[in-house]
Amino acid sequence: MILKSRKVTLLFCFFVLPLFLLVCSTSLSHATNVVHLASKHKFSPDQSKVAGVTGTNGVSVVNIGSADDFKRKPQEEQRVNQVSATGLGKKISARSAFVLDSRTGRTIYEQMPDLPGQPASTIKVLTGLIAMEGLRDNDRVYASRYAANMPRSKVYLKRGASYRVNDLVNAVLMASANDASVALAEKIAGSEKAFAKLMTKKAEALGARHTVCKSANGLTRRGQQTTARDLAVIFNQAMENAEFAERMKLTKTKASAGWHLRTHNKALWNVDGALGGKTGYTRAARQTYVGKFKRGSRELVVSIMGSETMWSDIKALVEYGFSQPGKGEAVTVAENEVTGDDSIPSLSRKSKIPQMAELIVLAEQKKKTKI
Repeated sequence: MILKSRKVTLLFCFFVLPLFLLVCSTSLSHATNVVHLASKHKFSPDQSKVAGVTGTNGVSVVNIGSADDFKRKPQEEQRVNQVSATGLGKKISARSAFVLDSRTGRTIYEQMPDLPGQPASTIKVLTGLIAMEGLRDNDRVYASRYAANMPRSKVYLKRGASYRVNDLVNAVLMASANDASVALAEKIAGSEKAFAKLMTKKAEALGARHTVCKSANGLTRRGQQTTARDLAVIFNQAMENAEFAERMKLTKTKASAGWHLRTHNKALWNVDGALGGKTGYTRAARQTYVGKFKRGSRELVVSIMGSETMWSDIKALVEYGFSQPGKGEAVTVAENEVTGDDSIPSLSRKSKIPQMAELIVLAEQKKKTKI
């Protein structure tokens, strides 16, 4: 009996007990050992961003997340950008808005950019540009009764009096003078109506496809229209003209006629990086604006139409534009198809602006055709 008990004890000590200890040791090692992960994938998580969590028994457990967590990040960043743009749309009061990368032609932000509307005085960009290209600074312009009777804003031209082109152009671009706009239009094309047709052709030549001008100063006319996109395209091209750009950055000047002109563009001293811009307002158009801004090596053109809070809208759009990555391919504007003498080809940045003589000849040809 004693012999059998000893055999059972020996069996337990040499076989059962070692087996039990082995099982316990294996389980314990799985629960407490630190696991080192090695990966041949090109992407390895940044260790500074890996969360370290203390587990049981003081062992540091590494939480690297799942593969889905890493794949989801680009989508999350894109969603953040979409939310920012959506938030901007709610923040501004403008009916339509457009932000253009001046160097690449890339659209940075758009809100109903092709919605047509009355341009108000922003269209004077075309009036001033055409006058600079077609007339000399010292040329004299006589004010007609029609020009002198234009409503405000104005510099109060006197019927029959003559004025230097240089003074009138500054009055148009800085003080938004309606009378000076019409005086220049009559000098160049003979009538405001004929000049408005030249403005439409000029807009088309600069790449604006939906702009129709019916006045030299932007006062409300039936059938007259532009879009936020067109305004940005026109102004971006106009600012390639060095003389135009120099005039647009002036805050004040004194004309030889004795006028003290001050720009309406408050962005020049209120918005960082402002290079120039043109404001506008009529009851039909509400507040309109187009301007160019530069910070570092980046340049943006911002345009709005139908705004009730113009200056806060501009600031919001400028800040948003510069906060976005400056990458992307340039948007190429297709050239017009030449269908006859009435067509003017679209211009690239390096192309020369059509000479004013060509536009005037075009206007005369149309007059003879009607007769």
